[in-house]
Parts: sequence; structure tokens; C-alpha cells
Amino acid sequence: MRTILDVATDRGSRYAVTDAPAASRAEALAVVAELKKSRRFARATHNSWAVLLEGPEGRESVKADDGESGAGAVILRMLERAGRVNHVVIVTRWYGGVNLGGDRFRHVQTAVRAALGEAG
Repeated sequence: MRTILDVATDRGSRYAVTDAPAASRAEALAVVAELKKSRRFARATHNSWAVLLEGPEGRESVKADDGESGAGAVILRMLERAGRVNHVVIVTRWYGGVNLGGDRFRHVQTAVRAALGEAG
């Protein structure tokens, strides 16, 4: 499991991203549970995540917004475009007290790009 802290900040909100291999829904959930064992991440406002699974039965996509409506779908779309399978990406947000509106999706994208090793 790899975590990049403070991948984006805006109006008091801070974002981090964590990625790890996960070949099943159970493994992805285990990674999320392991992350939340850290008090820092357990106290985060949102831990949104997604994984694109590929196995003998075909492809399956799993996502969770954790209260950040639409964030799981953004992560999943980016994983699909990158062709990243069997790898869970978790975007964590600590809310800073100011609603970010649509800008929050830009920050989720920035975090996923960091996890995928893409520039800008």
C-alpha cells in the first residue's frame, strides 16, 4: 500500500491518495479497512475509492463515494481509461469547512493522476 499525502489542498480541504493491489472485492475492502486503522484516515471526512477487477469471470467494477457524491465514479472512470485493473485507489478528503462545489472533482482527478503516476 502506498499513500501520497497533501496531493491537493483547497480552501482548507486536504486530499491524499492511497493505492494498492486488489484482485477481488474482498481484497479491496480489506485495503480500505487497513487504511482506516490509521487514526488519521479514520477521522477523514471521506475515503472514496474504486477498483476495476478482472478475473476468470470477466470484469467487475466496484466503487464507493463515502459521502463524497460522485467521487467513486470519477475514480473508476480514470482507472478504466488508464486500463488499471486489480488495483484499488482511495482518495481521502479532510473537509476544510468550505464547500468546493465542482472543484472537488478536479481535486479527486489530481489525486488519482498522482496514484497512476501521471503528470499534471
